[in-house]
Amino acid sequence: MLTTIIAFIIILGVLVFVHEAGHFLAAKKAGVQVDEFGLGFPPKIWGFKRGGTLYSLNWIPLGGFVRLKGEDGSDRDDPKSFAYKSFGQRGLILSAGVLMNILLAAVILSIGFMAGLPSAVDRQNQSGIVSDVGVQIVSLVGGSPADLAGLVIGDRILYLDQQEITSQAQVTEYVQSHQNEEIIVRAQRSDKQVIEVKVKPEILAGFSDHGKTMGVTIVDVGLVKYGFFESLYRGFAGAFKMLWKIILAFYTLLAGLITGQGLAMQISGPVGVAAMTGQVVDLGYRYVLQFAAVLSLNLAVINFVPFPALDGGRFLFLVIEKLRGKPVKQAVENVIHNVGFGILMILIIVVTYNDVISHSGLIDKIKGFF
Repeated sequence: MLTTIIAFIIILGVLVFVHEAGHFLAAKKAGVQVDEFGLGFPPKIWGFKRGGTLYSLNWIPLGGFVRLKGEDGSDRDDPKSFAYKSFGQRGLILSAGVLMNILLAAVILSIGFMAGLPSAVDRQNQSGIVSDVGVQIVSLVGGSPADLAGLVIGDRILYLDQQEITSQAQVTEYVQSHQNEEIIVRAQRSDKQVIEVKVKPEILAGFSDHGKTMGVTIVDVGLVKYGFFESLYRGFAGAFKMLWKIILAFYTLLAGLITGQGLAMQISGPVGVAAMTGQVVDLGYRYVLQFAAVLSLNLAVINFVPFPALDGGRFLFLVIEKLRGKPVKQAVENVIHNVGFGILMILIIVVTYNDVISHSGLIDKIKGFF
């Protein structure tokens, strides 16, 4: 529990720091006075002032902020004011945090590929240096024979009965040739624990074309390592590919809400992410790198959603000002952002409550920790 909390705080702290550093550096470059650089939201724990900027550490660890002179629309005649700057300069300052999170994800993945990242491998056409190849469960049908037997995502299949498993094709062939038999599956957990369970293939709804199955999706996985320049290319390419998938996922999510179809996927808040952090830490540092990259990209996408109080919401008001030829009344904009911030806090509370309820045993773990 303690390891999970520490890992979560470190990962979230780095992501938030890099995001806010983007706003900070862009503002400094544009000549805007930065009044405060804060990690977390007030009330303040500790802080110090240097070069006219207050650097603060705050109690509510759900984000951070950079407070700029004139961001409230005042001091429009002061060259050091945010409100004085051009549309392009203000747009860059508002989007710099998102750009930094995307850059961070690309750098993390590049470093990961230099060290070796767990990836699906193609045994015939795989480039790079591949090691520790095995057959891993990557998804599992709820209520399937494998699920009921106790297999989980991340398990590596070592043996089916007495046959050693070295490829995905072997598993498929073995299950197809033992349709009416109970199969003893020996698998290795992420913590290196080896388990044995009995699984009898069944016909599952939506999978009848495959005959009787265990109800798992498996892939050949291994640690894939590349040279320096190849790692940079794959790190940046992978980050942008992942970013596009996250954008599409958010679009699907919002479209479902707008059309009244509800949520097509589960949403996790701070508690849910913390729980996932603990699971990823157990898998090893390579998985932590991938997880941090995904979180960084999620933070980038969420922050640029055109919702009040977020970077995207503030950027939207900047675009409206450009189209109208004059800014929205500052009092009106401030109210909209304050209401938006309140809604976000309520959403965080609701999602956090659902996280605690859905993660069985989490309350007991928290009690045990304290």
